[in-house]
Amino acid sequence: MSLGGRRVELRLLRDRAHYDVLVQGVLAKARVSVWIATANVKELRVEAPVGSRARARGRYVSLLEVLRGLARSGVELRLLHAGVPSRAFREELARHEELRAGGLAMRRCPRVHLKMIAVDGAALYLGSANLTGAGLGAKGEGRRNFEAGILTDDDVLLDEMQETFDRIWSGRECKGCRLRDVCPSPLDGSGGSAKPSAKAPAKKAAGKGRSRLPRGPRSSKGGA
Repeated sequence: MSLGGRRVELRLLRDRAHYDVLVQGVLAKARVSVWIATANVKELRVEAPVGSRARARGRYVSLLEVLRGLARSGVELRLLHAGVPSRAFREELARHEELRAGGLAMRRCPRVHLKMIAVDGAALYLGSANLTGAGLGAKGEGRRNFEAGILTDDDVLLDEMQETFDRIWSGRECKGCRLRDVCPSPLDGSGGSAKPSAKAPAKKAAGKGRSRLPRGPRSSKGGA
């Protein structure tokens, strides 16, 4: 489609498509970076990797298992969140030493309410879904949240939102914040541990031409 005179790919995701297209089709295949912003953080389950014994047995694993695999491949993982992660998430994270040791960088800002996932500097999700099982996980039909969002490869939107993410992440929004006095750990270094971060990740070359977003299933149970 054309957006402001630019040719971009833009896809609407609804409900189950958040899991099928965004989590399984984009996030799990990251090669450079995954930046996630969410208000809530809860443990969520996904289907075991294709080709694994667990998959053959129909098992589901924690998303943290997927993130651990990405971290081992050198993918930069950032999680920006507002609330304290659920007990189940914290208990699962405690079992992944690589993630706790820096493989998954986590920072908290109580004002974060945006829901965003940027993958490889090439795909951007903006929508309603939090990092929870009912929002992004493999929940059964009739139990998951009603969610809606967009997935795009638009460079302008990617630049804008990665800059927004990085301003919060690096503490550049802390100085003028009127909730600073009640913030558990300001990210600008005054009571926090944040340091100025690197610029947004560049796209990794993947052959000639613009990379395409995965289409995924198109049904009444998925997205449009």
